[in-house]
Order: sequence, then structure tokens, then C-alpha cells
Amino acid sequence: MELLPVIISAVVGIVVGTGGVVLYNKKNENGGRSRADDIVRKAKREAQDIVSNARKQADEISDRNKSEENERRKEWTRTENRLAEREKTLDGKLDTLEKKTEKLAREEKEIEALKGEIKDIRTKQHEKLEKIAGLSKAEAKEKLMKMTENDIKQDLANLVAKEQKEIKHDIDESAQAILLTAMERMSSEVTADRTITALKLPDDEMKGRIIGKEGRNIQALQRATGVDILVDDTPGMVVLSSFDPIRRQVARYALERLMKDGRINPSSIEDAVAKAEREIEKEVVRAGEDAVREVGLVGIPRELVHLLGELKFRTSYGQNVLLHSVEMAHVAGMIAEEIGADKRIAKTAALMHDMGKAVTHKIEGKHAEIGAELAKKYGMPDDIVHAIAAHHDDIEPTTPEALIVKICDALSAARPGARNISAENFAERMRDLENIATSFPGIDKAYAISAGREVRVIVEPKQIDDLSALKLARDIATKIEATMSYPGIIKVNVIRETRAVEYAK
Repeated sequence: MELLPVIISAVVGIVVGTGGVVLYNKKNENGGRSRADDIVRKAKREAQDIVSNARKQADEISDRNKSEENERRKEWTRTENRLAEREKTLDGKLDTLEKKTEKLAREEKEIEALKGEIKDIRTKQHEKLEKIAGLSKAEAKEKLMKMTENDIKQDLANLVAKEQKEIKHDIDESAQAILLTAMERMSSEVTADRTITALKLPDDEMKGRIIGKEGRNIQALQRATGVDILVDDTPGMVVLSSFDPIRRQVARYALERLMKDGRINPSSIEDAVAKAEREIEKEVVRAGEDAVREVGLVGIPRELVHLLGELKFRTSYGQNVLLHSVEMAHVAGMIAEEIGADKRIAKTAALMHDMGKAVTHKIEGKHAEIGAELAKKYGMPDDIVHAIAAHHDDIEPTTPEALIVKICDALSAARPGARNISAENFAERMRDLENIATSFPGIDKAYAISAGREVRVIVEPKQIDDLSALKLARDIATKIEATMSYPGIIKVNVIRETRAVEYAK
């Protein structure tokens, strides 16, 4: 490739020189032949020089190429030698591996043979042991298992009881710390509401006006309000009796207005009741808004705020439901903050958990179910709906917020003086606890003590062993949870006593 330009240059020089001579001859054919010959000779010399230089360059390039080729051949020779040495080394390693493989195969055969001999020896030993002991392998295994079970049964029962006690202690400590932290930050007054309202009469003449001619005024007032009005039971007092607190409050406002005005007749009674109902409506809305504002929530639909306000005039065992709900919301927020749950969901669900009680006289069903349906109807999130529906275990609580609402409900209801329970209900609950305990087999006696917060169960020691006692305690507790409603917790204490008596003669 390097010689080609030189040769081309030489050829071009010759052609140019020859062309010049020919052209010159045509123009000076008669007068300048000698000059043309000189030019031709000069061109030939130049062409010869160019060709000579080209040959020299070609020889140099050829020598250089030969040198490079020799170097490459030497490099190829060295590479071939290295490959040959590696091939030789690999062949040696393959031979070594083949020898090791053959050795391992022989050793495996020897091991298999030894395994077979050991198996035969063990079989013969088992046969001899079975002949000596008079028991088969399965019978000996069963007997050994029974002996082992009897030996470790008591140890296992003690271990299970110890582990349960330690786990319960740790859980109780953590739960108590969280609950105490929330309770000490929340302090509210506890007042019990009643189903009657008493109004003081200014004089006996007012009693006559309230009754009216042939009782028409009191009858009109009772029809308009739906409240029983008692004027003769307590001197100087008018008693309003109704299980509907809103109606009772309407009657109170209306009667106060009538007594202040002094004019009492069917027409004025209707006007007073209408005005009282409007006042109560305003008070309901204001109570709901105040509750939501106190808890620190926003975005609650107005319909749900109105239902919350109605709870101001609802009671549960004498406990005001709205105050109970507000207290629960505060405690739920604190507990959610302690354990890392969603604070807003816990507070919202706690505030609205008893919302169904505002309409239980209008809609049939349990208040937890009704409250959940109302919350879902007005667009509340599913977590809040679930927590409302699960706060009385009508469904299984599956979220931390639902468990918080359930705990706060029991905590608020169980506060001393929060709720009034009649003696009949208390005695009935005690009997139910004892009946549930005695419904299990192997029970000798059962006693409900500590105001129904503990059940002591005495079992027949011949029918119930230590492991069965642990299972029995769990079963009784599970049945109590499934069949009874109660605040707080109930301790199930299963007692098994074994006495060994002997006489020395």
C-alpha cells in the first residue's frame, strides 16, 4: 500500500514528460528537435530517479514487514508453547481427579457395606432385646413414652404456669403503664343522671293552675310532651318522669316558662312546648359542636354532630352518654399516642361509639350496629366504622384503634360512681358467673366474689389434673367473654386440692 503512491507518481511523471514532448514536437516540428530531445532525456532521468526512490522505499517497507512478521511468528510460537504446557498440566489434573473419583467410589461401596452390617447388627440386637424384655419395639416405645410423660407431666404443668405468669406479668405491667399514663392526664367529674326531674312550685295556687279545670291543663301538657307529670306525690314540687331525657327536658323548659308567665291553658301550653322544642334543638346542636371542638376534631358531618348533641340528654345506667363519649375520646387519643396508633381515628371512633343510642328508640337493633351504619352512611372511613361496630364485641376487633375504643369504653364505664346498677342486676350477674363456671364437668363448687370481678372454681382432683385445670380456666374465661357484658375484667381462679391421708396404727 505504501509503494503504490510512489509508482503512480513515477508513471504520471513519465506520461507528463512524454505528453510535453509530443505537444512540443507538434508546435516546433521543424525547428526544435534538439531541445525536445533534451527535455525527453531530462524527463526520463527524473522518472528513473522516481522509480529508483520508489524501489528503495518498497524494499524498506518489505524489510520492515518481514521483521514484523518474524516477531509475530515468534509470539505465536511462544503462545503455542504456553498452551501446550497448560494442556499437559490439565491432563495431569484430570488423571488425578479420575484416580480420586475411583477411590471415592470404592470408599462409598465400603461404607454401604458397613451400613448394611450395622443394620443387621441393630436388627439382631432389637430381636434379642425384644426376646429378653418380652415386648415388641412398638410396645416398648409406648411404655417408655408413658413413663416419660408421667415423669415430666408435673414439671410441664409447672413450666406452663410459670411462663404464663411471667408473660401475664409483663403484659400487665405494659398495659398498666399505658392506662395509668392516660388516666392521670384525664380527670373528669362523675355525676349520675336520673329518669325524673323535679321542679319547685312557687305556691299551692300554681299547682291548681297546672292541673286546670278537671285536669285539662295537665292532660294537655302530658299529651304535648309525652311526659308523666306528678303534682301530688311531693309537697311543693312537680315531678316530671320519662325515660326519654329530651322529652323530659322539653317539659321542664315549657313548665318553667308557663309558671313564669302565670297563664296556663291548652293554647299557651302548645306555644310553650313549641318554644321549648326550639330551645332544645339549639341546645342539641350547641352541645354537639362543643363536644367536637373540645375533643379537637374537624370535618365531622353536621348530621353526626347533631346526633352527638342528642347524647347530652341520654344516660346509660345514670351516666351521661355525651360526657362518657368525650371522656373516652380524650383517653383514646392519649393511648393511641402512647402505642403509635392513629390518634384521629381512635378519638373520632371513641366520640361517636355510642351515637346509635340517640336513635335506638327510632331504629331497631343494637346501638353499636346502628352507630356503625350511621357513620358509614355519612361517609366516615372504614376504620372508624369498624371501631364503632366492634366496641361491644358484636364483631371481632381487628385494628389497634378498635381495641383502644373497646378498652376506653370499659375503663370509663367502670370508674367508681360512673354507673348505677340495681341490686337485682348485680345479684343476677353474680348468679350468671357461678352458673357459667358450674356448667363445665369436674366442677365441685363455684363462687363469684369481689363484686363479680373474680370467680373461684373448686374442682374434683380425681377428674381434673393440673394441665386440665389450666385449660379449664381458659375455657371458663372464654365462655364468660362470649356470653356476658361487664365492665373491666373478671379473674377466673381454678383451685385443685389433693389430700393424702393415712393412719398409723
